[in-house]
Amino acid sequence: MSNDAALDYLNSLGMFGIKLGLDNIRTLLQRVGNPHRCYPVIHVAGTNGKGSVCSFLGQIYTSCGYRVGVYTSPHLECFNERIRIGDELIPTATVAHLTAELHSAAADIQPTFFELTTAMAMLYFARQEVGLVVLETGMGGRLDATNVVNPVLSIITAIGQDHATYLGHNLADIAAEKGGIIKEGTPVVLAPQEPGIEAQLQGMARQVNAPCYSYATDYQVTQVAGDVVTGLRFKIKTPQRVWPEMRSALPGRHQGENLAVALMAVELMERCGMHTVPADVASAAAQARWPGRLEWLGTPRSATLPGLVLLDGAHNAAGMTALDHYLEELGATSIHWVGGFKHDKAADHMVPLLRRRTQKFYAVAPPVEAAWPPAELVQIARNYALEAEAFSCIERALICAVNSCRGDEIVLVAGSLFLVAQARRIFNAYTWGN
Repeated sequence: MSNDAALDYLNSLGMFGIKLGLDNIRTLLQRVGNPHRCYPVIHVAGTNGKGSVCSFLGQIYTSCGYRVGVYTSPHLECFNERIRIGDELIPTATVAHLTAELHSAAADIQPTFFELTTAMAMLYFARQEVGLVVLETGMGGRLDATNVVNPVLSIITAIGQDHATYLGHNLADIAAEKGGIIKEGTPVVLAPQEPGIEAQLQGMARQVNAPCYSYATDYQVTQVAGDVVTGLRFKIKTPQRVWPEMRSALPGRHQGENLAVALMAVELMERCGMHTVPADVASAAAQARWPGRLEWLGTPRSATLPGLVLLDGAHNAAGMTALDHYLEELGATSIHWVGGFKHDKAADHMVPLLRRRTQKFYAVAPPVEAAWPPAELVQIARNYALEAEAFSCIERALICAVNSCRGDEIVLVAGSLFLVAQARRIFNAYTWGN
């Protein structure tokens, strides 16, 4: 199978939609030798923060000399980003080879895109003889294709409203699905949660005798230095040690909590023989990257701003609130927001979250099959007294927003990671000012 044919086949699996359940993935993995049993796994679920925690852990263990496989989704610019070992993305030729092999093995199954790519990652990591895999769930947990693994450690990041059609319309239902990754006797680290959700997850852990480590009770973080422009530094306490001044390369105060989750995990992994060097851990935290999440592009027009265009993959209320807090800390009081949402997202709840700092809303449709029509987004924005305009072309909206900035105003692109990816490509390819 050629490289192009492999990617075309993978993309064609999207027509089969989302199917929650483990039968397909179990059958497929069994047919290729159960590769997911060849390495220890840290399994990460949650609504917000999963990718950041995976980035921290991948960078930490790579810096400490381990061969680490990291599986995340969705990708930002190319499929290969989903499957990597250390800093190396899976080669496209390998994607083609494994796609052909799995296509043959799955002839009578009809897997979804996510099922086949999950199997691909697990098979690739086994054949590359990795020493550890950091595995991010796709949507849920209990019925997510990644939940075939028996991890040595489970992590559940902050839970919020998202994917209601599949996971439930209230936090308790969503938590029940995300908490489905908790396994018998396997330690679980909980990121900060709402009190009721915290108690629910702790109860699920007790039911299967899984040691549970919670924020504030077992580990904690406080900011000790820095600012959102120069970088924040955090003091993080875990049961066995204190990290006095950890710098996160990922911007935003909430990344202190994500880093604390990762360091709690590092301490627990010591019991599995996964040893680290403190200096290397600190260096790795300061190097971790997660493109498309609070990422700045362009030359800043003010000494107090990191750039001209801010990209963020926030696509639910909790993510948008974290973004608003970051903008508040930055002092960004006037933004030109290029925004678009998948149609299953609560755009009518998210648009007003940034209304007090939005100078103008540039409504676009992200490159997905089902998106909010820009005209409807304009009406939502105008309901909150925001100036708004619909654009049929993301490139045109971005150019218009950039050219409209005055003084210390900035352009924000947020609402969909797919929108962020396209805007990132457009901005990096455009010759500004010519």
